[in-house]
Amino acid sequence: MANAIYPKWKEARLQATANAALDGSGATGVYVALVDTAVYTYSAAHEFFSSVAAGAVGTDQELTSKTFTGGVLDAADITHPSVTGATCEAMVLYVKNAGANTTWRLLAYIDTGVTGLPVTPNGGNIATAWNASGILAL
Repeated sequence: MANAIYPKWKEARLQATANAALDGSGATGVYVALVDTAVYTYSAAHEFFSSVAAGAVGTDQELTSKTFTGGVLDAADITHPSVTGATCEAMVLYVKNAGANTTWRLLAYIDTGVTGLPVTPNGGNIATAWNASGILAL
């Protein structure tokens, strides 16, 4: 699977639906989950994080220092601390809110162009360096 922006997020963004904006932080921020693709398989029909949750490995991390220049989302590189569990072959970005994970909108599936993937957790930190051209472009 190549990197993809979830079509359901595109629909929500075009319609200005709740929980589709990317400019929040904390409880309404954009988060990154490491994903074991033996458990989760990308589907264009997926809309909410509850579809991904079983395949998530480690503790999800929030994107910080986000920029939106020229239609490109970029952010500071991230580190997932003390990760244990299955091999991670992909990342899923999602927009969190104060509700349950059945309301956290999936944003993007990323499995190529990111330094550090795939990775087998060993209890240490997993650092991810985003591509120099940004995380995703609209």
